[in-house]
Amino acid sequence: MPYFMQVGDVPRKRFSRFEKTDGSFYAAEVMGEDGFSSDMSLLYHKEAPTGVLSYEKANYRAPELYDNDPLIPRLYRTSGLAVSGNTLTARTAICGNEDVMVSFVVADTTSPLYRNAIADELYFVHEGSATMESIFGSLPVEKGDYVLIPKGTTHRFVPSSNLRALVFEVAGHVRPPDHYLTKYGQYSQMAPYSEMDLKRPTGPLLLEGENVEVMVRTRQGMTRYVYQTHPFDVIGWFGCNYPYVFNVRDFSPITGSFHRPPPSAQVFEATNLVFCNFVPRMLDYDPRAMPIPSFHSNVDSEEVLFYDEGNFATRKGGVERGAISLHPSGHTHGPHPAALKNVGARVGQRSEECVIMLDTFRPLRLAKESAKLEVPDYVMSWTRP
Repeated sequence: MPYFMQVGDVPRKRFSRFEKTDGSFYAAEVMGEDGFSSDMSLLYHKEAPTGVLSYEKANYRAPELYDNDPLIPRLYRTSGLAVSGNTLTARTAICGNEDVMVSFVVADTTSPLYRNAIADELYFVHEGSATMESIFGSLPVEKGDYVLIPKGTTHRFVPSSNLRALVFEVAGHVRPPDHYLTKYGQYSQMAPYSEMDLKRPTGPLLLEGENVEVMVRTRQGMTRYVYQTHPFDVIGWFGCNYPYVFNVRDFSPITGSFHRPPPSAQVFEATNLVFCNFVPRMLDYDPRAMPIPSFHSNVDSEEVLFYDEGNFATRKGGVERGAISLHPSGHTHGPHPAALKNVGARVGQRSEECVIMLDTFRPLRLAKESAKLEVPDYVMSWTRP
């Protein structure tokens, strides 16, 4: 996070003792990125967060990935996925590599307390609503929200309706693009969103409990810990490392008289990958403009698109709302034949589509379980009838 916030009761000086009324002290926990050299927050617990009563290896099977060979684009439909549990256990993996795992989840029940110790988690909410509870407090979640949960954050989702969401597990830290920030860390005036658009945790969130289970994702798999006391006992915290929510409707698109390349639509970045939004906007307005993307072969990147809202079926080879496409590096793709018809009529018109894009700079492999969602022969959809 690029700016500081404070919630609840904290001492005046960081790393100082914080005394309770009975003369004992609150337990201070540092949550810092990149060792001790980057963004951090300091949380004050009623009890030490290290009281483990028991632990065991939990049942978990990492998604099986295989090469996209032969090399072709892929299309997956998520509309047929039924509600099947919570945001942790009901994920269907789509694709991934060393830097990111892409999944889709349909959930209607409260998830277990969970801490991902190897990745930031970024949700994009396609449908539904929930409350994301964490050691930092509560965050309401609704359609169109990105929910960024920093690595190591104990949290859970409490759905208030069926939650359908795209989930990215990112090995690096998800952050605003550097070119959107001033040298002091504020969003610049050229950025398409700002601090004013971010929803931050409200709290403190204080819950009582003993013998509390927390699932922890590790490099080896999943471990189930049982703690003496509930982890949601933080009476106050301050810092720049915390979960937050950003709604795609608050992204102000950068438009122009001619085509603006995808970096103008960037919303987040991480090691070896970027995220972009293509939101409702005015299309290119010069009379000579071609208001659709050029054909491109993704020389150095793999492209994942999530079709959130819009009428895609008539212009994109039968793509439906809620679908996910993968266009691999080395495969030339671009507008479908239907999109090229009467393209001049779209100059200066308004697009009502909302599409979420992930670009990775290392090849993506396919998850075995995604095969049940795949639309056959998508690669043929560019062929003229």
